[in-house]
Amino acid sequence: MDGMSGPYPIRGSVSLPEAELMWRFSRSSGPGGQHVNTSDSQVELRFDLARTEALPPVWKERALQRLVGRLVDGVVTVRASEHRSQWRNREAAAVRLAALLAEATAPPPKPRRPTRIPRGINERRLREKKQRAETKRGRSGRDWA
Repeated sequence: MDGMSGPYPIRGSVSLPEAELMWRFSRSSGPGGQHVNTSDSQVELRFDLARTEALPPVWKERALQRLVGRLVDGVVTVRASEHRSQWRNREAAAVRLAALLAEATAPPPKPRRPTRIPRGINERRLREKKQRAETKRGRSGRDWA
């Protein structure tokens, strides 16, 4: 495989700025046998959301509000250690960060417009309810001789 697989799109033409990504590698606690003790395969990817210029201002504000619980001094961190190779963990971390930012910058959903229940449907429901009550009332064995 050749190098990193390029820009990670967030949404539309906006993608993660390669220059603003901060990588840190450490020993992973996962599968790998003896190899795991010698290689730094765990990846920690940091992205300074508060100071970035790569995102449109509206998106940035939205993301800062939605990710407030995940931010440390305006920096969002993603870890990946599920693969044995550092390269695959780097890919996983970058994809995860892109997905996180895509979700955080998404526009709010359109407000729901309440709909009115047609009168005919309501009347039919009440009619059926009365009929059911009559049927049940007829079952009670009060005046059996």
